[in-house]
Amino acid sequence: MSKLPLSEHEQHLLDQMEQALYDEDPKFASHMVGDPSRQRTRRRMIIGGLVLVVGLGLVVLGVVSQQIWLGGIGFAVMVAGGGYAVTPGHKRTLGSVGDDGQVTLHQEQSKPKKRSSSGTFMERIEQRWDRRRGQDGW
Repeated sequence: MSKLPLSEHEQHLLDQMEQALYDEDPKFASHMVGDPSRQRTRRRMIIGGLVLVVGLGLVVLGVVSQQIWLGGIGFAVMVAGGGYAVTPGHKRTLGSVGDDGQVTLHQEQSKPKKRSSSGTFMERIEQRWDRRRGQDGW
């Protein structure tokens, strides 16, 4: 089946319908736009599933040929395939959809955890206690 290009009039009508959809329901319209992370997730699941099936085949082959080491390798391949399929491929960026339908991405800000170099846990608690006592006028 070959794809025919749209005429100018059909393209204009399609653009008008798309704009009307964005105006009427911006959240739905932004959700309908193709998300490449979904495609990557689907591809990871397919590849992981195929590796899992290959591992299962190795396990069966190991059992049939009575070679335990081959079954063990097959099991390891199965676990690796399943793990690959269910783990996320990359860090996801969170975003929010505005009233106008525009998606604003939020960068995940990782703040380094500061460790206080002013002593042990108990010493820090005592310092806080002393500060509070000083503020309260004790």
